[in-house]
Amino acid sequence: MATVLLVEDNPDQRVLRRLILERAGHTVLDAANAPDALASVRAGGVGCVLMDLGLPRAEDGLGLITELGALDSGLPVVVLSGCAHELAALRESGAVAATLSKPVRTERLLRTLERLTATFLLFLTCFVTTLSAQTREFAFQVRQRAEIVADLVLDAPNADWSKPGREASLATLSVDGKTQQNLMVFNGARTYSVFLGALDAGPHTLKLERHATYSAAGAGLRAVDAKFRESTDDFIAHAPIVLARANTLGQFTDVPLLAYCTRGKDAAGAFLEYTVIFSNEDGGTSTRDLMARWGRTTDIEYIYRVWLNTAGTPVQTLIQTKDHVDIPYTGTREGSHPVLMPITDNNMVAPAPLSGSPIRYQLAPVLAELSGGSREMVMDRSPYTYRIAAEELEREGKLRPAGTFDGEKISDPRNYLVVEFQTESKAAAVQILVRSRAAQRWYGSANGLAKSHIERNGWARTAIELPPGTKLADLTELGAQCLSLRDVSRQPTPKNGTCSVGAFGRIFLLGPDYSPLPALAPPAAGWRLRAGEMMSVPLR
Repeated sequence: MATVLLVEDNPDQRVLRRLILERAGHTVLDAANAPDALASVRAGGVGCVLMDLGLPRAEDGLGLITELGALDSGLPVVVLSGCAHELAALRESGAVAATLSKPVRTERLLRTLERLTATFLLFLTCFVTTLSAQTREFAFQVRQRAEIVADLVLDAPNADWSKPGREASLATLSVDGKTQQNLMVFNGARTYSVFLGALDAGPHTLKLERHATYSAAGAGLRAVDAKFRESTDDFIAHAPIVLARANTLGQFTDVPLLAYCTRGKDAAGAFLEYTVIFSNEDGGTSTRDLMARWGRTTDIEYIYRVWLNTAGTPVQTLIQTKDHVDIPYTGTREGSHPVLMPITDNNMVAPAPLSGSPIRYQLAPVLAELSGGSREMVMDRSPYTYRIAAEELEREGKLRPAGTFDGEKISDPRNYLVVEFQTESKAAAVQILVRSRAAQRWYGSANGLAKSHIERNGWARTAIELPPGTKLADLTELGAQCLSLRDVSRQPTPKNGTCSVGAFGRIFLLGPDYSPLPALAPPAAGWRLRAGEMMSVPLR
């Protein structure tokens, strides 16, 4: 029960009503006049006001209603009046949650207060408690100068990435009084890992606070816990700083969700390659084609590659810039960290000064080994990314009803079967198909569009739209089809390409919360197809 402030100038009535409210389980404060009532509200903790309109005159009560609204517009006010119909005609009635005519039955009074205090308690849970926790400091000790990673358990109460005005909170992180970076925090407590750069030995303080300008008005911020670790990993020391793309500021779109690093080797030697997973992409591949060709609607982009000498110093670098062109990185660094900023709507990057954007991300990359599957495996390990991607589609109007066609839109991502497979094609492209027992028909990943077949080699993912409610047990057969890439109008012998499906990886649907459900046991593959051919295997 919330605390009720009872405002009544008649002492006998005040005692009687207080007794009724306390027996119903309410905590009661009382006031005999408007000044005392306002003082109680200013002191805090009041969940609802129950007031007589005549204090002793109606004008006094009307004045208190106005002042309460100015003091706290969200505070429920219940008015008792012998002339309730007259209040309804006045402008002050707009600031009143309920008006009850005197004499009022105890049952009705208590039912009204129950309804309003329950609503107010929900409001308190979502906002007031959150507001009190929106700034927090964590002290930590560094034993010797090192790159520091902070693992932060954060929550954005009342946030909803799919709802305008409630999307998320942007946290500002300061180290030893110096603003350093930002972090987009979503609903639901989870761990976010960021790098703080190289810090000297000794005591330090990390401060987190909600960014008033770039946080959604309806989203709070709660810092639950923080742990700090000293890192000697080269992939942490050279991780890129990523500035927010200029046209995403305040838009809650295309935000960096995760970063990962892979190790590679070529003629120039061993290198580190950094990739960022963005919540979507506003340009480049359409939503429909992202699902058909990649099996997800996030944007996964390699942004930085660095070759190091034995001393750990960069000797060669590349970044992926406009039109997917690789160029050497020539920008500045903060310590050993390059500073990059997306400059296109499909998140190609360019060197940038630290002052190039008011929002700066320093996501600590995870080290990923992807030889046994696609890069989307990184999302599987952080399944909230599927939910954020889906909610962004909903808010941006990129979803359509299942089984309909609406340009580049897709249906609810939970209607799609995600299939991971290893492929190699020559002058051809492949699509994956699945047959449903219930409908006795095949569904294809390419949606009947030749451009949505998969041309790349290696591990890949695709997604196949199915009727809502379809379960893995409803699927009986999985197949692959090979399509020639030759232009049949100019090259009249099109069937010269080949496709192979070397193995299947994870095959799954998304659950109600958008997390991947348990995957099917991968069927045997090792298929080799010529253009125009299709092969399939029963699903168990």
